[in-house]
Amino acid sequence: MSKTTSNSKQMFDNTAGKSVGESPLRGGETHVTAGIIAEYNPFHNGHKLQIEKTRAETGATHIVAVMSGNFTQRGDVAIVDKHVRTKAALENGVDLVIELPCAFVLSSAEQFATGAVSILNALGCIDVLSFGSECGNIELLEEAAGAVHYTLESEEFHSAMRRGKSYPAALQSAMEEFYTDDVVEVFAHPNNTLAVEYIKALNESGSNIKPFTIERVGAAHDEYKDEYDSIVSASQIRQMLIEGKMVSGVTPMDFDERDGDSADYADIRKLETAILAKLRMLSPKEIKKAPNVQSGLENRIFKAARMARNLSELYFLTKTKRYTLARIRRAVLCCFLGITQGDIKHGVQYVRVLGMNEKGREILANSNCELPINTSLAALMKKSDGAKKQVLLEERCTNIYGLAFKKKRECGLDFSVSPIKL
Repeated sequence: MSKTTSNSKQMFDNTAGKSVGESPLRGGETHVTAGIIAEYNPFHNGHKLQIEKTRAETGATHIVAVMSGNFTQRGDVAIVDKHVRTKAALENGVDLVIELPCAFVLSSAEQFATGAVSILNALGCIDVLSFGSECGNIELLEEAAGAVHYTLESEEFHSAMRRGKSYPAALQSAMEEFYTDDVVEVFAHPNNTLAVEYIKALNESGSNIKPFTIERVGAAHDEYKDEYDSIVSASQIRQMLIEGKMVSGVTPMDFDERDGDSADYADIRKLETAILAKLRMLSPKEIKKAPNVQSGLENRIFKAARMARNLSELYFLTKTKRYTLARIRRAVLCCFLGITQGDIKHGVQYVRVLGMNEKGREILANSNCELPINTSLAALMKKSDGAKKQVLLEERCTNIYGLAFKKKRECGLDFSVSPIKL
C-alpha cells in the first residue's frame, strides 16, 4: 500500500485550510480521527504503511481500528490471539482497537463491512474511513458501489445466479452489460470488492464518515512468492510461521524472538475432527440456520460431512462454481460454533475495547457512543438481553479457539485477560 489518488487527497485539501471532520478536543485542540477495519492476521509492514499514509494524507491525529477477534473473514482461526494482535497494532500506529463480534466476522463481506461500519458510526467521532484497494481510486470505487445497487436488481444478475455462478461472478458478469471496463474490473480484485462494501455500508447508514483509499502494492491478497521484498501478504507470513521460517523482514511483530509456548500458533487443522463431528450431528435444516447458507449449500455441506475425512476434503466435496471457498469455510465454522442468522439480525449490540494508548483514551473521552462501550465483557453483558447473547457467543468462540493450539487453552479468557494499555 503506497499510493493515494489525487482525488482522495483533494477531498482533504479543499477545506479552507483544515482537514475534513476536525472536531474539538478537551482543551480547545482539534483532531481528525480515522477508522480502519482490519484483521491484522498478523500485523505486517503493509498495515504499518497504511497507517502512516492515512496520517500523512488525511491529517489524521488519531486512529481507531475495528479488528476481527479470534476468527477471520476467510473462514479460519487467527494465527495469534486478538490480544497479541491488539498489542502489535498499538505499537505500530493505532491508538484504539475495538473488536468486531465473531458473528459478523464469519458472515458475508457485506455483513462484515456493515457490522464494522456500524461500530465506527456509533462512536460518533470518526471523520475518515481508510482502506486499501488495488485500484487506489476513490471515485471509481464510489461509482462501483453505486453500480452494485442497480446490478443486483437486474435480470442479468438473477439469470447468472440461476445458471449456478457464485455471487461475485454473477455480479461481475451482469455489470459487463451495463458499465465500462474500469468499473467491471474493480470486482476482479478482493480488496477493491471489500472497499466497495465499506462504501456501500457508509452510504446505506447515512454516515458522515468520508471514505479514503490507499493503493495496495507489493504482494497480492493470498499471494505466496519465493522472492519478496518487505511487503508480503498476510497469508504468506502465516505459512512462513507455520514452516518455522524467519519473518522479521516482513512484520514488525517479534515472532522470531518467540520460543516455547509463545511460538505456538493457532491452526484450524487441530479442530478438524471436532468440526467434522459437529457437522455429522446436524441436519440440513440445522445447517441452513448459519448465515448465508442458501441455494442448496446446506445439502452439499451435509453430504460432504458424511464423506470427508479432513477439512480439505470437506471443502473440496462442497465446492462448486456457485459457492466461493471462503463462503464455504465461513459456513462450516458458523455451523461448528453455533452461529446463526439470528446472531446478526439485530446488529452489533456493544462496543468492546481491546486496547488503547493515551490517544486512544482521548478518542474515548471525545466520543459520545450510541452503544454500550467498555473493555469488560462482564460489564457489557449486563446492558441488554441482546448484549448478553452476543457476549456469550463471543465467549463460546474464544473457548473453542483455545483448542486450536498445540498447548490447549482454558475457558474463560475473554473475561480474565486484561485489555492492552500502552
